[in-house]
Parts: sequence; C-alpha cells; structure tokens
Amino acid sequence: MFSILAKVFIKNHREYKNPQVRLQYGILSGAYGIFLNTLLFLLKLLIGIFSRSIAIMADAMNNLSDAASSVITILGFKFSSKKPDKDHPFGHARFEYIAGLFVSFLILIMGIELLKSSIESIVNPKQIQFSPLTIFVLIFSIFVKLYMYFFYHSLSKKINSSSMEAAAKDSLSDTVSTLVVLISAILSFANFTNFPIDSVCGILVSLFIFKNGIDSLNETMQPLLGKPLEKEFVEKIQNEVLSFDGVQGVHDLIVHDYGPNKLIVSLHAEVDGSKNVFEIHEKIDTIEKHLEQKFNCTVTIHMDPVDLKSKELKVLKQIVQTEAKKIDATLTIHDLRLVKLENKNHVFFDLVKPHECRLSDEELLQTLICQINKKRPNYFCVIKIDQPLL
Repeated sequence: MFSILAKVFIKNHREYKNPQVRLQYGILSGAYGIFLNTLLFLLKLLIGIFSRSIAIMADAMNNLSDAASSVITILGFKFSSKKPDKDHPFGHARFEYIAGLFVSFLILIMGIELLKSSIESIVNPKQIQFSPLTIFVLIFSIFVKLYMYFFYHSLSKKINSSSMEAAAKDSLSDTVSTLVVLISAILSFANFTNFPIDSVCGILVSLFIFKNGIDSLNETMQPLLGKPLEKEFVEKIQNEVLSFDGVQGVHDLIVHDYGPNKLIVSLHAEVDGSKNVFEIHEKIDTIEKHLEQKFNCTVTIHMDPVDLKSKELKVLKQIVQTEAKKIDATLTIHDLRLVKLENKNHVFFDLVKPHECRLSDEELLQTLICQINKKRPNYFCVIKIDQPLL
C-alpha cells in the first residue's frame, strides 16, 4: 500500500539519498503511521470502553502515543531539512534526533500513567465483558503492527533513518504487548480463572511501554552525546584510503555526526616524506573527493610524512611496537618520527591506549619509556597517548 502512495506522491521516489526525496518519505511515512495508529486507537478505545478492560485501554493509549510520535517524526524531518544558516553552519539535521527525544519522553509519560491506572484497577476491580469482536480486533491489530514493523524497517534501510528504525522496533514491541492483551482477553472470555489477569496484563503492557521509552531515549541520545564509531564503517574508510598507492597507514579517524547523511570525517594518512609535496597534496585531494562521493560525507585528510628510507627508524619502530605489546597486547603505535634536537635523538610517536587498559597514562608512559631506554639509552621519547577508534 505504502509503495503505491510513494509512487503517487513522491517524485523520483527511488532516489533515496536525495535530501528532498528523503524529506518526502519522512512526511508521507509519518502521515501513514498517524492514520494506522489512530485507526487502531479508536477501535481499541471502543472495545476497551465496552468491555471495561484496563489492558485493552492501555494498549489503545499506546497506539495513541504512537500516532503522536508520528506527528513529532514529521516535524523532525521538516525541521532537519532546513538549509545551513549563519547560526547553524552544519545544517539542522540533528532536529531528527531531538524529535526522537520528545517521542521518548512521551512514551515514558504514557507508560507511567497506564501503570497507575492498572494498579488502581486491582484495588478497585470492575466486571469485565469480553466478546468475540474484542478478540477479532486484537488479532487485526497484531497483523497491522507486524505490517508496520516490516514497512518501517525496510524504509529505514532505504533512507538511512534512525527514527524510522526506532518506529520499526516500537511497532514490533507493540505486537508483543497486544499479544499479551489478546491472551488476557481469551482467558477472561473463557472464564479460565478468577485471578485479575486483565489488570496484571495492563501492568505488563505499561512496563513494556516504559521499557520502550527508555530504549528509545537511549538510542536518540547516543548520536547527540557522541556514539562510538561502527567497526564496519571504520574498516571501510581505512581500506579505501589504503587502496591508494603511496598511503602507508591511517590513524586518528574522527567522525562528527550532524544528523542523518550529515557526517564530517577527518583522518591522518601516512605518506612517503621523500615525495614531492605538491604531488602528495594532489593525491590527498583525490582521496578526499573519492571518500565524499562513496560515503556521502565531508572529508578532511591531514598528511603525515613518513621516512621510509631510514633503516634505524624501521628498527626503532619494531623495538617500540614489541615493548608496547609486552605491556599490553592491545597497545598500538603510529606516526613514529626520529628527530635530532640539541644534539640529542628524540623519538616522537603516538600510543593508542585501549579503554580496557587499567594502567594510568603516567604509569603507561613511565613503563614504556623505561623499556625503550634499555634498548636505546641515548634516545629521548616524546609520546602522545591517543584514544582508540572503536
């Protein structure tokens, strides 16, 4: 159904990376979600009022919060599509994450309110009246939510949207919560037990909604706070840069996330220092343009010249790597240089310290410098500690 709507309302609907097409998909999918969730809310609300079921009422309110979430998603896509301006030179794409925060808080509030209603129904129980129509509506709701899960999940992959993927997970969790309500309805309809299963299921649904709110809050806050790089993305960037002739190594890769499809990447590329600086600069420019086209991001590369002809430097690098591994097998080094200052050999290099390393920076530096000086007593070490890429 949605694919038909996309063909009708979205021009060039297969150009998923086009910002305008992506915006239209966000608005259309939001409107589609509002329609389906509002339909389910009204059906469950009527059935819940008729049957006096707290569990069904809770599930209905969950669908209402989903409809409200779709409204906020539309606003998020709309604001995030605004062009860069004087006050926001990197654009407004992070509005999509901020919209996700509002949705998360809305879900949390809904979960708390439904939990209070379910507990009150245990204290003051009411006679519940179920019918075959109730069960039919719940089964219909489960199939609709499963459809919405596959729809949102597929769309999130096409337009690279974290908010769409969050909506997909929310739809899947809604399927589970409605299934719990369905089981409650069947047991109550069959008079299987006098236990207040409807109220208990209402509590379970409200807790499930609250958990979804926490998960959604965590997912939307991560890119705002700065989430770790994905290993697959790092490896792809490194492999692409190293595929160019003359590049000896890659390090200090940093990715700034300014919203979906708004990535700014910076890295250091080690190159042969004996080559013509203008030729190296031209190659670096070529690599930047290649990465920007392939990964749809803005790229800045700093070139680090490396002395490939010095035999002493090769031996020294092997010594430093070996001694670092003795301290911790996960330690790595890069950008090693040998410079003579004031008639004394200085060894400059960066040491990548993993998060799991229990040694303090001072302990690590003292231990490594001591071990290197045993091999090369006339060398003065200048070490910078780096954070790992992953």
